[in-house]
Amino acid sequence: MAIYRILQNSPLGPEEITRLSMAYEQALRTIGVQDRNDPLTELIAKKIIEIGQTGLKDPAGICARAVEELRLSKG
Repeated sequence: MAIYRILQNSPLGPEEITRLSMAYEQALRTIGVQDRNDPLTELIAKKIIEIGQTGLKDPAGICARAVEELRLSKG
């Protein structure tokens, strides 16, 4: 998956990686992306990481902000 590939060489700690991964998975579910090879997954992963670097810690909050900023919604 895109986020794991991006994070594997990052200097982030295990807690932050877990938090970002949770936000990423939630975002994919929120917008209904099932194909993990969809190019959209990489865009979402990068946005999740970008938002995570702002200091926001809550995975649900990171997810909500990413979906809002990318203007993605199901339907």
